[in-house]
Amino acid sequence: HGARCPARVDRGGRGGRAGPGRAVPGARVGEEPGGVGAEPRSARTGKDLAEAADPNTEGSWHCIALHAVSHTAWEQVELLTSLIFFLFNNQAVPKLPVPPLQQTLQMYLRCMKHLVPEEQFRKTKSIVEQFGVAGGLGESLQLILQERREKTTNWVFNYWLDDMYLNNRLALPVNSSPAIIFARQNFKDVNDQLRFAANLISGVQDYKALLDSHALPVDFARGQLSGQPLCMKQYYGLFSSYRLPGHTKDTLVAQKSCVMPEPEHIIVACNNQFFVLDVVINFRRLSEGDLFTQLQKISRMAENEDEMLPPIGLLTTDGRTEWAEARTLLMKDSTNRDSLDMIERCICLVCLDSPSGVELNDTNMALQLLHGGGYHKNGANRWYDKPMQFVVGRDGVCGTVCEHSPFDGIVLVQCTEHLLKHMKESSKKLLRADSVSELPAPRRLRWKCSPEIQAHLASSAEKLQRIVKNLDFIAYKFVHYGKEFIKKQKTSPDAYIQVALQLAFYRCHRRLVPTYESASIRRFDEGRVDNIRSATSEAFAFVKAMIDDKLALSDSEKMQRFKDAIAAQTNYTILAITGMAIDNHLLGLREVAREHFKELPEIFTDETYLTSNRFILSTSQVPTTMEMFCCYGPVVPDGYGACYNPQPEHILFCISSFKDCKETSSDMLAKAVEESLLEIRDLCNKYSSSTAKSLAKQEEATQLQSDRKL
Repeated sequence: HGARCPARVDRGGRGGRAGPGRAVPGARVGEEPGGVGAEPRSARTGKDLAEAADPNTEGSWHCIALHAVSHTAWEQVELLTSLIFFLFNNQAVPKLPVPPLQQTLQMYLRCMKHLVPEEQFRKTKSIVEQFGVAGGLGESLQLILQERREKTTNWVFNYWLDDMYLNNRLALPVNSSPAIIFARQNFKDVNDQLRFAANLISGVQDYKALLDSHALPVDFARGQLSGQPLCMKQYYGLFSSYRLPGHTKDTLVAQKSCVMPEPEHIIVACNNQFFVLDVVINFRRLSEGDLFTQLQKISRMAENEDEMLPPIGLLTTDGRTEWAEARTLLMKDSTNRDSLDMIERCICLVCLDSPSGVELNDTNMALQLLHGGGYHKNGANRWYDKPMQFVVGRDGVCGTVCEHSPFDGIVLVQCTEHLLKHMKESSKKLLRADSVSELPAPRRLRWKCSPEIQAHLASSAEKLQRIVKNLDFIAYKFVHYGKEFIKKQKTSPDAYIQVALQLAFYRCHRRLVPTYESASIRRFDEGRVDNIRSATSEAFAFVKAMIDDKLALSDSEKMQRFKDAIAAQTNYTILAITGMAIDNHLLGLREVAREHFKELPEIFTDETYLTSNRFILSTSQVPTTMEMFCCYGPVVPDGYGACYNPQPEHILFCISSFKDCKETSSDMLAKAVEESLLEIRDLCNKYSSSTAKSLAKQEEATQLQSDRKL
């Protein structure tokens, strides 16, 4: 559908944020991809038609028919196709349920019993039982949550967004913003780099056109409970959101105001300078040749040392409170206000990076995307508050850095894969000619820097260097087998890898810890994620059986414990994706209590609850169908980030930790992951072999008995 959908240009409203069910302000003028000289077509989309129609009123649908008839045959097809897309993509997904209180409390105790000392657990059990007593505080808070569910689209959404992102005061690089690394590109010269960037920008415009016309096909669930339609609202934050720093809490700004025109520009960062690149000029979308020409101008402008301005992007790498303070100082000057407004309202950023000067293996390419190598390399050539930053390095290091609050990993991957496919197809037919039209030069954003701002810049640069030096990261490819072998064991690859991660952690640290695995709850309206708590008691029993020699269990007993661990992981996964996990529910109960009582109930101040929310092992499966991978940092100072991408014949792990913590080591965990995966494979093979021999013996005995009877 992408090839047939016209690009949309919005003239009268900032409607990019409008997802399914949201009004899109302003008239829309369409044009064919390729831009210059294209004839405008109908301004109405399928969404406009659907909003004009009352399905209970015959006349309103009759108006649509008359409207369609008044257009050319091609326009009629386009309008009706757009209408079908809109109605299909807006099929209702249900509201997120509130899990039963007693179910959550019992599951909470079960999740934590083997992770805390016995005496501490006894105290926690008493506190939880008191909280859940009939007619008690827990039931009162549960009723308030159920009322909230009736009045809101998603009862946990705002609580979750604040808790996961907006209240967090840590700097975004490494701590919050994940990165996707593309296959390394082979740029012969700077023009190759700029052509790649122009192709990418053209793909962004095409993808945004799909979003603006609501023609993006609906996603359906894969894996466990596959086939259900998923909420699509996250996609509408890809190019129309902004994370505004606050002194105590950030704000996720969604561009859906009718007051300001919708942005028709991107920001290009080059040599730590920022430039406005208009992608629509005189109501016409720039062609790929036009974009290439404009990027050439920007590249030349960025080399002019007389025009060089301070690297203001560094401020966005600082802690959120410090950046909010610096932004308040910047806003005192009208020049700075104009520059900030252009960045905050842009479609996305494209960062034209200088060569990193390091060996370009997966690990080093990932580091370039995660933090830019520090302020003296490409660390200031970023603006971390913008959700989508596309990095195109002169040395071929390319990828995406994402501000995570508007959308989750799978949405980022889907968008990125769409762009890479677009680029692959269009590069085959890309004309290597420059633009023939005279275009105004892109504009350099200006900054007025007071001594206070200069001090903030110096502090930000120093803190970014600390982040760079402190990150312990490895991209490790396990090559001995991939998900095809795992599937042959009649096991979910994700559950298998999660149990292997528990075994690897236990091998390193001789204990299990609260573990986070993100589980999508997009089966529900405005659903984001809940947590699969992978450190189950069954996983604990399995890892002890594999590591502790004192137990001296047989292979069949170990295999039974492995199967139990897989079953527990699978069952928890199903609970999570169906809205029945414990983390969002406990968060909702806590925040409702905060709103209605002066003091939090003891269950939420108890040491076990605090421990349960310190995720020393933070994991996520981010599978891709193209050559790219995802990575991120740990979420606590003494923790690990473990992102994995299972492929048919290998599994790529990105493991991160902090050098400040003497107990953790990314290299140590990566080696333990390899040992654990090999050990589980050997166990499965032994079990399969012994099972096959046992079956053969049974068949032989049966045959002997049959022969005797004859």
